[in-house]
This record gives sequence, structure tokens and C-alpha cells, in this order.
Amino acid sequence: MSEHQDAFSLAGRVALVTGGASGIGVGICEVLAEAGATIIIADRDEAGAKREADKLVAAGHKADAIMIDMADEASIVRGCAEMIARHGAPWALVNNAGVQDRELLLEATAAEWDRTSDINARGPYLMSREIARAMVAAGKGGRIINIASVALMGGLVKGHAAYAASKGALAGLTRASALELVEHKITVNTLLPGGVATPGAIHAKGPSPDGPAHRMPPLGLCDPRDIGAGVLFFATPAAHRVTNQTLAVEAGWSLT
Repeated sequence: MSEHQDAFSLAGRVALVTGGASGIGVGICEVLAEAGATIIIADRDEAGAKREADKLVAAGHKADAIMIDMADEASIVRGCAEMIARHGAPWALVNNAGVQDRELLLEATAAEWDRTSDINARGPYLMSREIARAMVAAGKGGRIINIASVALMGGLVKGHAAYAASKGALAGLTRASALELVEHKITVNTLLPGGVATPGAIHAKGPSPDGPAHRMPPLGLCDPRDIGAGVLFFATPAAHRVTNQTLAVEAGWSLT
């Protein structure tokens, strides 16, 4: 393997991906596995996580699954401890799990705000705390990649007030944790996916989508593996001096 290839290799590394049982998470797991990482799929859908892990193993990769409910602190603490006991401190944490149901602002409820924030912001905050502790204790550095949304670049569809706010909180978490963890050689970055036709997006609850997201990007809709490619960059040795940065993978949507 050439020096250039080594820079984008995750051979011998462990990557923990939340929400890896479906949608964007599946693409992220596939790309990181193909780069040599051992993939740990954390998802509240335990059967789905095991199914996707088995697929990776059948394709010749290393993978494991663990049930974690991002809305439950006890589940996060238990799941992270179990994963670390099995595989040691991961090299990379990808905070990907999220929900994006729609609720118009004039009809908004505190319950929907709380549910969205718990999964999209509070959950990654707790995951980062638990995994960063293990990374620091291991003393080998690490990578945390937070999956936010291109909604932070502009409105997508009506009904995303709670969703966009939760993703803004995630971007803020990146900035704060990057500062605190840089001395431990742990980088923290944000990735903004553009339009991706995932089950979560297609079957999201709420009023029919209406807004700028209906503009087709010049390069077409993104595939989950496109998002995985952006995550791969942040996770590899090539990005060892990249932290507190934001990368949008949005197929040119911002140009329209």
C-alpha cells in the first residue's frame, strides 16, 4: 500500500456509527468498512443493527452491533461501556442517528421539540462524553464526526423548526468539544448532508414537504455512500490536522 493510500486507510481502527441500521448510516458503515475499519453499529433497532453488521461480515469486513437508544442516557452509558469492553476505545465516533419529522411552527408542541432535541442533540452530546472519555484514557487520539444537515445553510422544507434547531445545537457541540479535546489529539468536525432519499426522509411524519428542498441539486440527489465518503475523510490520517470544520456534501444544492 502506498503512502497516499495509507493516508485514507482505517485498517486496524474501530469506528462506532450511531443510526447505522438504516439510511445514511448504512452508507457510512459500508464506506468505513471498505477502508479497513471494524464497524460497530449502534441503533435502537437491535435486529436491524445486527442485520447490517452481518451483511458487512458476509462481505469480508469486521463488524458488530449494539443496541443504543439515543433518547435514553442509561442506554447510552450501558451501550458504550459494553462496546468498549468488547472492542476497546474506538478510533472514530460518528454521531449519525437522528429524526426529521415535520411540525409547522404555528402548530408546534414542546413534546416534539423535546423528542427531536433528545435524539438529535442530547444523544450525541452524551455519546461524545462517553466515547471521548475512553479515547482520552486510551491516549491514542481519535475522531468525532457529527452529522448535522444542510438545513443549517438555508431552509429546506416547512416544518423543520425543531429539526434545524437540533442540528444547530449539534454544530455548536462540534465547536465546544473540538476546543476541549484538541489537546488529546481528538478532532471533532461536522458534516452537512444534502438531499438523500432515505426511509427516514421518505416516511417522515407531518405535513407534506413544501419548500426549497424541492429544488433538484445540479449533481442530483446524494447517495448514503456520498455522505460516507465525507465521513471517511474526517476519520482518516489524511485529516489529522483538520478540526472544528464543517463540510457540506450537498451536490451543489447551494448553487441553485
